[in-house]
Amino acid sequence: MANIISSNPAMQDLKITFKESSLVLPLQQTEKRSFFLSNIDQILNYRIPTVSFFSANPDYPPQLVSERLKLALQKVLVPYDFIAGRFKLNQETGRLEIDCNSAGVGFVVASSEFSLAEIGDLLSPNLGFQQLAVHTLTDNLAPNDHANPPFILQVTSFKCGGFAIGMSVNHILLDGLSAKAFSQNLASQAFEGDKPFAVIPFFDRRLMSARSPPLVAFTHPEFFKPDLPTGTSGPPVFDCKKEELEFKVFKLTTTDINFLKEKAKRPETIISSFNAAATLIWRCKALSYGENQNKEEDEERVSTLLNVVDLRSRLSPPLPDPYCGNAILVAYTSEKCRNLEKMPFSELVKMVAESPARVSDEYARSVIDWLEINRGLPCGEYMVSSWLRLGFEEVVFPWGKPQHSGPVVNHRKDICWIFPSSNNDGAINALVSLPAKEMERFESHFCNFFTSTNNSSSVSAEPTTTTISPDELVAQGLTTAV
Repeated sequence: MANIISSNPAMQDLKITFKESSLVLPLQQTEKRSFFLSNIDQILNYRIPTVSFFSANPDYPPQLVSERLKLALQKVLVPYDFIAGRFKLNQETGRLEIDCNSAGVGFVVASSEFSLAEIGDLLSPNLGFQQLAVHTLTDNLAPNDHANPPFILQVTSFKCGGFAIGMSVNHILLDGLSAKAFSQNLASQAFEGDKPFAVIPFFDRRLMSARSPPLVAFTHPEFFKPDLPTGTSGPPVFDCKKEELEFKVFKLTTTDINFLKEKAKRPETIISSFNAAATLIWRCKALSYGENQNKEEDEERVSTLLNVVDLRSRLSPPLPDPYCGNAILVAYTSEKCRNLEKMPFSELVKMVAESPARVSDEYARSVIDWLEINRGLPCGEYMVSSWLRLGFEEVVFPWGKPQHSGPVVNHRKDICWIFPSSNNDGAINALVSLPAKEMERFESHFCNFFTSTNNSSSVSAEPTTTTISPDELVAQGLTTAV
C-alpha cells in the first residue's frame, strides 16, 4: 500500500546539545596545490545533507564511535586532501578551484534528549533532522571561512545509545558514487589496525575537461545561460528561490511499483522501477504547478523533467570506476501539461526511459564544451536524482550497517530525491518539497492516479505536515554556499 509520510510536528526540534565543533586536519602533511574542477563541478555549488541512523551497540558507545570516526577522517583526508581545502576563484580564468591548504573539515559531536524510538519513523521528513547535519560550525573559528568548511561530519548520540552520522557536503566535492566510495573508505579506516581502503579513488578531474577549441555539436535545451549582474565573477550558482515549504515522502511499495510497471508495459520492453516512479513524480509535479489562473495556459505550458545520469560508462574511453568527482549530467524530457494528463502512462514512461540514451560520449563532450563557453545552468521544472543503486545503507562500519540512510529535508523544491528503504522491502521513497498549495495538488494527483483505476493498491497518508519559512532556512544555514 502506497504511503504518504509527513513530518512529525513533535520532531521539529530534537533538543540537541553541541559538545564539540572543531576542524579535523589530514593525519600527514599533504602537498599544497590547486585542484582542478571540471565544468560540471563548477555548477554544483550547493550542499547535500545526509544522515545515517545506527541502533545502539554495547561494544561501540557513541563516544567511542566519535573517536574512531575522527581518527578515520584524519586518515582518509591524506589521499582526499582536496576535501580539507577551500574553494577559491581563479581571477584569470573566472573558474573555481580548490586550494588544497589542509584547512580542515568540520567535525561536530552532539547529543539529543530523544531516543530513536521516540523519534519514530526515520523515513519521516522531519525538520529536526536538519540538526543532525549542520552546515556551519558553532564555535567562532578564525579565519571566517573555517567556520563554513565545504565538508562537515557530525556524530549525534541519542539517549537510547543509538546515534546518527550526518554529513553536509558541498556537491562540488563529490557526486553520489564518489560519496559512496568515500563513505566506504571512512568506514574501513574506523576499524582497528591498519586496514586497506575499500576503494582506491581516481582523482584526476581533467578527464572531464573541455576540448580545445570547444566543439558544441548539439543543441542543449537542458541548460540555459543566466543573465548575470555586470561585474559578476565566477560561475553562476545553481539555486532556487527560498519559499515556505512542506516536506513529504511518497513511499511506493512493491505492489505499487508492479502496478506502475503494468500500466507502463509495452511489447518487448523492460520497465525499470526508477523510470516508472520518476514518470509518476514528474506527472504529479507538472500538473500541480498551477501558477496561472487560466486553465488553458496551464495546459499549454511545457514541463521539463531532468533525470540525473551517470557518465562513467557512457564516455569513450569509460572513466575509471573509482572516478572521484561529478561524472553526472541531466537527460531531459519535455511535454505539454495537457498531454501529460491525457497521454497513456506507457507513452510517458517510454519518453523518460529514452532520454538517457541521448547522453552519448559525443553528447556529453558537447555539454562540457557548451558550459566552457556559456557558464550555464540546468534548465528544467523538476530534477529527479536516483539514490536507488548508491548503497549508502550497505556501508559496513565496525558497529554495523545503518538502520536507515537518506537525504535530509532542505530548501531545494526543484529536486526530488528517490531512495530505497533500508529494510530491503523493495519500496521506493521520493522526498518531495513544495509550497503548501502545490503540495496539496501534487498529493491529489498522486492519490488519484491509483484510486481512479481498478488497482487494488490504496494510498494512506498521515495528516500532519511541517512548514518552514525562508527566514528559518537562512537562520539554519540552508543557503547555497558560494
